[in-house]
Amino acid sequence: MTLRDFFDATSAQPIYIVFYFTMIVLVALLTGWLAKGEGEDSPWKYLYSALLYLVCVPGIFAISLQIYLFLFERRSIFDMNILLEVLPVISMIATILIVRKNVNMDRIPGFDKLSGLVMMICAALAIMWFIDRTRIVVFSYMPFQTVLLIFAGLMLVIRLGWSRLIKG
Repeated sequence: MTLRDFFDATSAQPIYIVFYFTMIVLVALLTGWLAKGEGEDSPWKYLYSALLYLVCVPGIFAISLQIYLFLFERRSIFDMNILLEVLPVISMIATILIVRKNVNMDRIPGFDKLSGLVMMICAALAIMWFIDRTRIVVFSYMPFQTVLLIFAGLMLVIRLGWSRLIKG
């Protein structure tokens, strides 16, 4: 199954997508109401962590897919699938805002890993966009594993620089 096949199959049954993303927002609202002032305690912070992962991973994927399609495929904004490309982002933003009202995001387990994932995706897209725009074509006898190691090294350097920039 390709990604296009998956998108076609899910677009054929949009009720599942709408149900998934609205339920996450509703559970976040209900949890915020039930755990008023106790969001940083043990059972609630893990529920918030699960909710954020359930909504942020598809949201981050939707954003990175949109960036890829607009920068590299030159796709028109009018061809966007609202349910698969916009709803995850809106649901992600709404859930983060709801969770943020009740708990400090630094206290949620694993939330820093999501920001690291976003940084890695942004760095990879930026490197790919730079290579695409400069039309660099390399003919060499360098093994592909070496190219992958160089790319991984660049990603680590970018990640290290970002973490030092944020921590001040």
